[in-house]
Amino acid sequence: MRSPLPDYLTEVLSVCSEGKGATSDHIPELKNADPDRFAISLVTAEGVTYSVGDDDTEFSIQSISKPFVYGLALEERGFERVLDAIGVEPSGEAFNEISLQRDTGRPLNPMINAGALTAHALVGENKTPEYRIRAIRDLLSSLAGRDLEVDDDIAASELGASFRNVAIANLLRNYEIFPDDPDDIVAGYVGQCSVKVTTADLAMMAATLAGGGVQPRTGERIFSRSVVRQVLSVMATCGMYDAAGDWLSTVGIPAKSGISGGIIGILPGQLGIAVYSPRLDEHGTSVRGVEAFERLSHDMNLHLMEAPIVSRSVLRRRAVIGEGSEAFTFLELHGDIHFTNAEGVVRALVEEPVETQRAVFDLTLVRAVLPVGRRMLLEAIRRLHLDGIDVALVDPEEQLPDPDAGDGYRPRVFTSLDELRQESAASPE
Repeated sequence: MRSPLPDYLTEVLSVCSEGKGATSDHIPELKNADPDRFAISLVTAEGVTYSVGDDDTEFSIQSISKPFVYGLALEERGFERVLDAIGVEPSGEAFNEISLQRDTGRPLNPMINAGALTAHALVGENKTPEYRIRAIRDLLSSLAGRDLEVDDDIAASELGASFRNVAIANLLRNYEIFPDDPDDIVAGYVGQCSVKVTTADLAMMAATLAGGGVQPRTGERIFSRSVVRQVLSVMATCGMYDAAGDWLSTVGIPAKSGISGGIIGILPGQLGIAVYSPRLDEHGTSVRGVEAFERLSHDMNLHLMEAPIVSRSVLRRRAVIGEGSEAFTFLELHGDIHFTNAEGVVRALVEEPVETQRAVFDLTLVRAVLPVGRRMLLEAIRRLHLDGIDVALVDPEEQLPDPDAGDGYRPRVFTSLDELRQESAASPE
């Protein structure tokens, strides 16, 4: 059987193929882009790629680099240092407006150029433009899962038209937002924006954020969960500039656009999306890209605020196995254990108490245990022990560490149910 997803994405391309708009006139080289190029790529949290259209066409990443470099600055410099230099409030203005706090000179957010220049400066503070470009290119390459290069022609064209960015950088330097030479910061930032990507690359980068900072193909952790949460929050409120409110209400996906015609979107825990079409609207955003995202969001129920169907329980099976003193209550869990699902397990144990002297929690089919889910399960185990019940865990992925509940109790942990049965059979009466 052939997957229907590529056919559906091809249909979206055809429906959105009559977009108006024109290629960017902010950078001379971008004006020469083929206006009819159009591509869509999706990458699931597991790393499966679906890609149609001109998905092998390379273009400069431009402002889509901003959230990733912001994440790198947070990882390198820490939240306190970065938030001292860059705010997180929507500006309601275009990407190249001089949006600075009047008293401090701090940029309002990292998605506008003033904030992006500051984030760039925070990566390897007091380093050369070449150092920063190399560090950022290495980051973007790790996110994409392949080596990326800078488009020298785009970089030269953009640098020659960077008068406004130079002015913004000088204002930032005047406010002592960063100590570096403004011309060096702009040169490095231009190199950052000129890295060449495809929609497949961008969708993989987006999927890394969707997966909590872990690159879905290589398994490399690139960003911590706290950094991903910060980046996605700012993307949701500021990523689409003066159209951010309209985007969030209609599309409902944290996103970032670039004036070369690319847009990325991230649905946490599910997938990353990338679209490329060089014709831009008055906000500097791809016309057909916006239409494609609207269609995907509607057809695939991707709006972040659309309430998901809540799993009734992660407690897949409950049974009493064996008889007499050998009997134990078997509790098989599956899926993701977050607060709501963990609460369901705890409630099931309260409403129907364990009546055997032993209980076994099987986590073999559990995909992920969030910290709150872990705390709740461990506390439930501790309370079962206080009720006189011997608890064992079947936890082949070691998703629940051996807990120390403060009273010296540590459940036995087994890698499989067979291992548990073998030990039970070998134990003396």
